[in-house]
Amino acid sequence: MAKIELLSPAGDLEKLKIAVLYGANAVFIGGKELSLRSRASNFTIEDIKEASTFAHKYGAKVHVTCNIVMHNKDLNNILEYLKNLEAAGVDAIISSSIYIISLIKKYTKMEAHVSTQASTANNQAVKFYERLDADRIVLARELSINEIKEVRKSTKKEIEVFIHGGMCASFSGRCMLSNNMSNRDANRGGCSHSCRWNYNLFDENNNQINDDNSYFSLSSKDLCAVKAIPNLIDIGVNSLKIEGRMKSLHYIATITDAYRRLIDDYYQNGFINNFDKYINLINKAENRLTSTGFLLTNISLEQQLFDDSNAPTKEFVGIILDYDAETHVATVEQRNYFLPNSILEVFSPQNEFNISIGNIYDLDGNILDAARHPRQIIKFKTDKPLTKNSLLRLI
Repeated sequence: MAKIELLSPAGDLEKLKIAVLYGANAVFIGGKELSLRSRASNFTIEDIKEASTFAHKYGAKVHVTCNIVMHNKDLNNILEYLKNLEAAGVDAIISSSIYIISLIKKYTKMEAHVSTQASTANNQAVKFYERLDADRIVLARELSINEIKEVRKSTKKEIEVFIHGGMCASFSGRCMLSNNMSNRDANRGGCSHSCRWNYNLFDENNNQINDDNSYFSLSSKDLCAVKAIPNLIDIGVNSLKIEGRMKSLHYIATITDAYRRLIDDYYQNGFINNFDKYINLINKAENRLTSTGFLLTNISLEQQLFDDSNAPTKEFVGIILDYDAETHVATVEQRNYFLPNSILEVFSPQNEFNISIGNIYDLDGNILDAARHPRQIIKFKTDKPLTKNSLLRLI
């Protein structure tokens, strides 16, 4: 059996390249049409051509989402768009539309993946998509390990399971909260994440019950399936999916790298005796509390998010553009504020270590009192060799 696929999100071309470099076997992106993340920096056809060329160079695949709930006005030029995606080198289309799936199978050589928006949660639903000749079914995020195992036994088609990221208040993303509260259609790319807003609680007399230092939300903790990965591999799941096309470059690199290490370690050793080291890596980028969702337990209050004040995070401050081995000068694109004479963590695929820096310089050689301008190109000296596309974090 082929090694399980690690599938990472990418909201733009830079994030796609980082996802691949940090260990993704495939990436999923949105085009300018039919995508559920309208506020992401979605890819033009030219972007997708470049993305496909880059991904294929590293042996990775590109999946494009066409997963909005379609209305009649969305039906124009779909086949032309699909053929343009195929010509751009796309490997697979992710869609919940039976119509789009049928077009992919009839008129293109791309794979058709049934989106989680289809809420596929049982064997008979899987058999239905088998009859459409779908290549892969992305299962609903509301299934347990045992339920996934039963689905796996029922089909020879590829199955994909979400392992990390946001969980929705409604069933696999089919939510109307955003529509009602902000007039933004969650099922057509406009979700305002109303379930994550801060709410106050009032009694029948309109008296506020909670104090001003606490809040209530309608959302769950984010999914983190680190402890379920060995089971999912053993079951025979084909692809493990990280959610988050709106997430930062640092988040995508960190989460992808953590799961890459975990998957490789399990294949190499046949067991994992310490999940904490992967969770600790994830905690350096995760900005919400997490749980295993539906995978390992019955849902209880433990999976709900009532207070995120203890959410872990670690500051991402820059990305390495170049390192001169003779002068020991690193060229860095700054992303967040940091000071001279700092200790920074260098983070690259499968590796991390600390460096101490002294002065920070701009490109004209002027000493800076701080790196304070996002995306400014700066330089500093360090004796430890650095590689391009390594990330810098504050300690």
